[in-house]
Amino acid sequence: MSVVRVLLLPGWQNSGPDHWQSRWEQLHGDRRVEQHDWDWPRRGDWMARLDEVLLENDRPVLLAAHSLGCQLVAAWSEHSQHTARVTGALLVAPPDTERADMPPQLHNWRPIRRSRLPFPSVAVISSDDPYCAVERSTQMAADWGSGVVMAGPRGHLNAESGLGDWPEVRALLLGL
Repeated sequence: MSVVRVLLLPGWQNSGPDHWQSRWEQLHGDRRVEQHDWDWPRRGDWMARLDEVLLENDRPVLLAAHSLGCQLVAAWSEHSQHTARVTGALLVAPPDTERADMPPQLHNWRPIRRSRLPFPSVAVISSDDPYCAVERSTQMAADWGSGVVMAGPRGHLNAESGLGDWPEVRALLLGL
């Protein structure tokens, strides 16, 4: 058994079966942090759920977040007393929840938390993500103290992006 656990933090409405997070769950046995409400996500509820799963055992954790899961990491790290258990975070396609065209279900995720993360992190950003302009995503990454990897024009870096098992980003996560 690996010393480090990988916790998968899906975004709004969860990750479907062809999403890289779901593939990692099947291939590598990573643990998806299941939320009580995927459709109307409440920031405080999601933060509490991450703490619950994190405290299930004493093993250190790598966080692999997609979309709203990135905003979860930022908000959670400002409030949790358990951030020392996290050895690193992969932040894929952080959305701009402050945009005027965001669905009302995501208004609860305003303002975006921008404090420096207390653990190493890297943001993977698409140049044509429909949910966040490159300038906004790179600024969030800078605020969080995250390295940046540009993925090129790959959309929202989800199942529709055709990433498959995404081994190069898995290696990036494990390198943290």
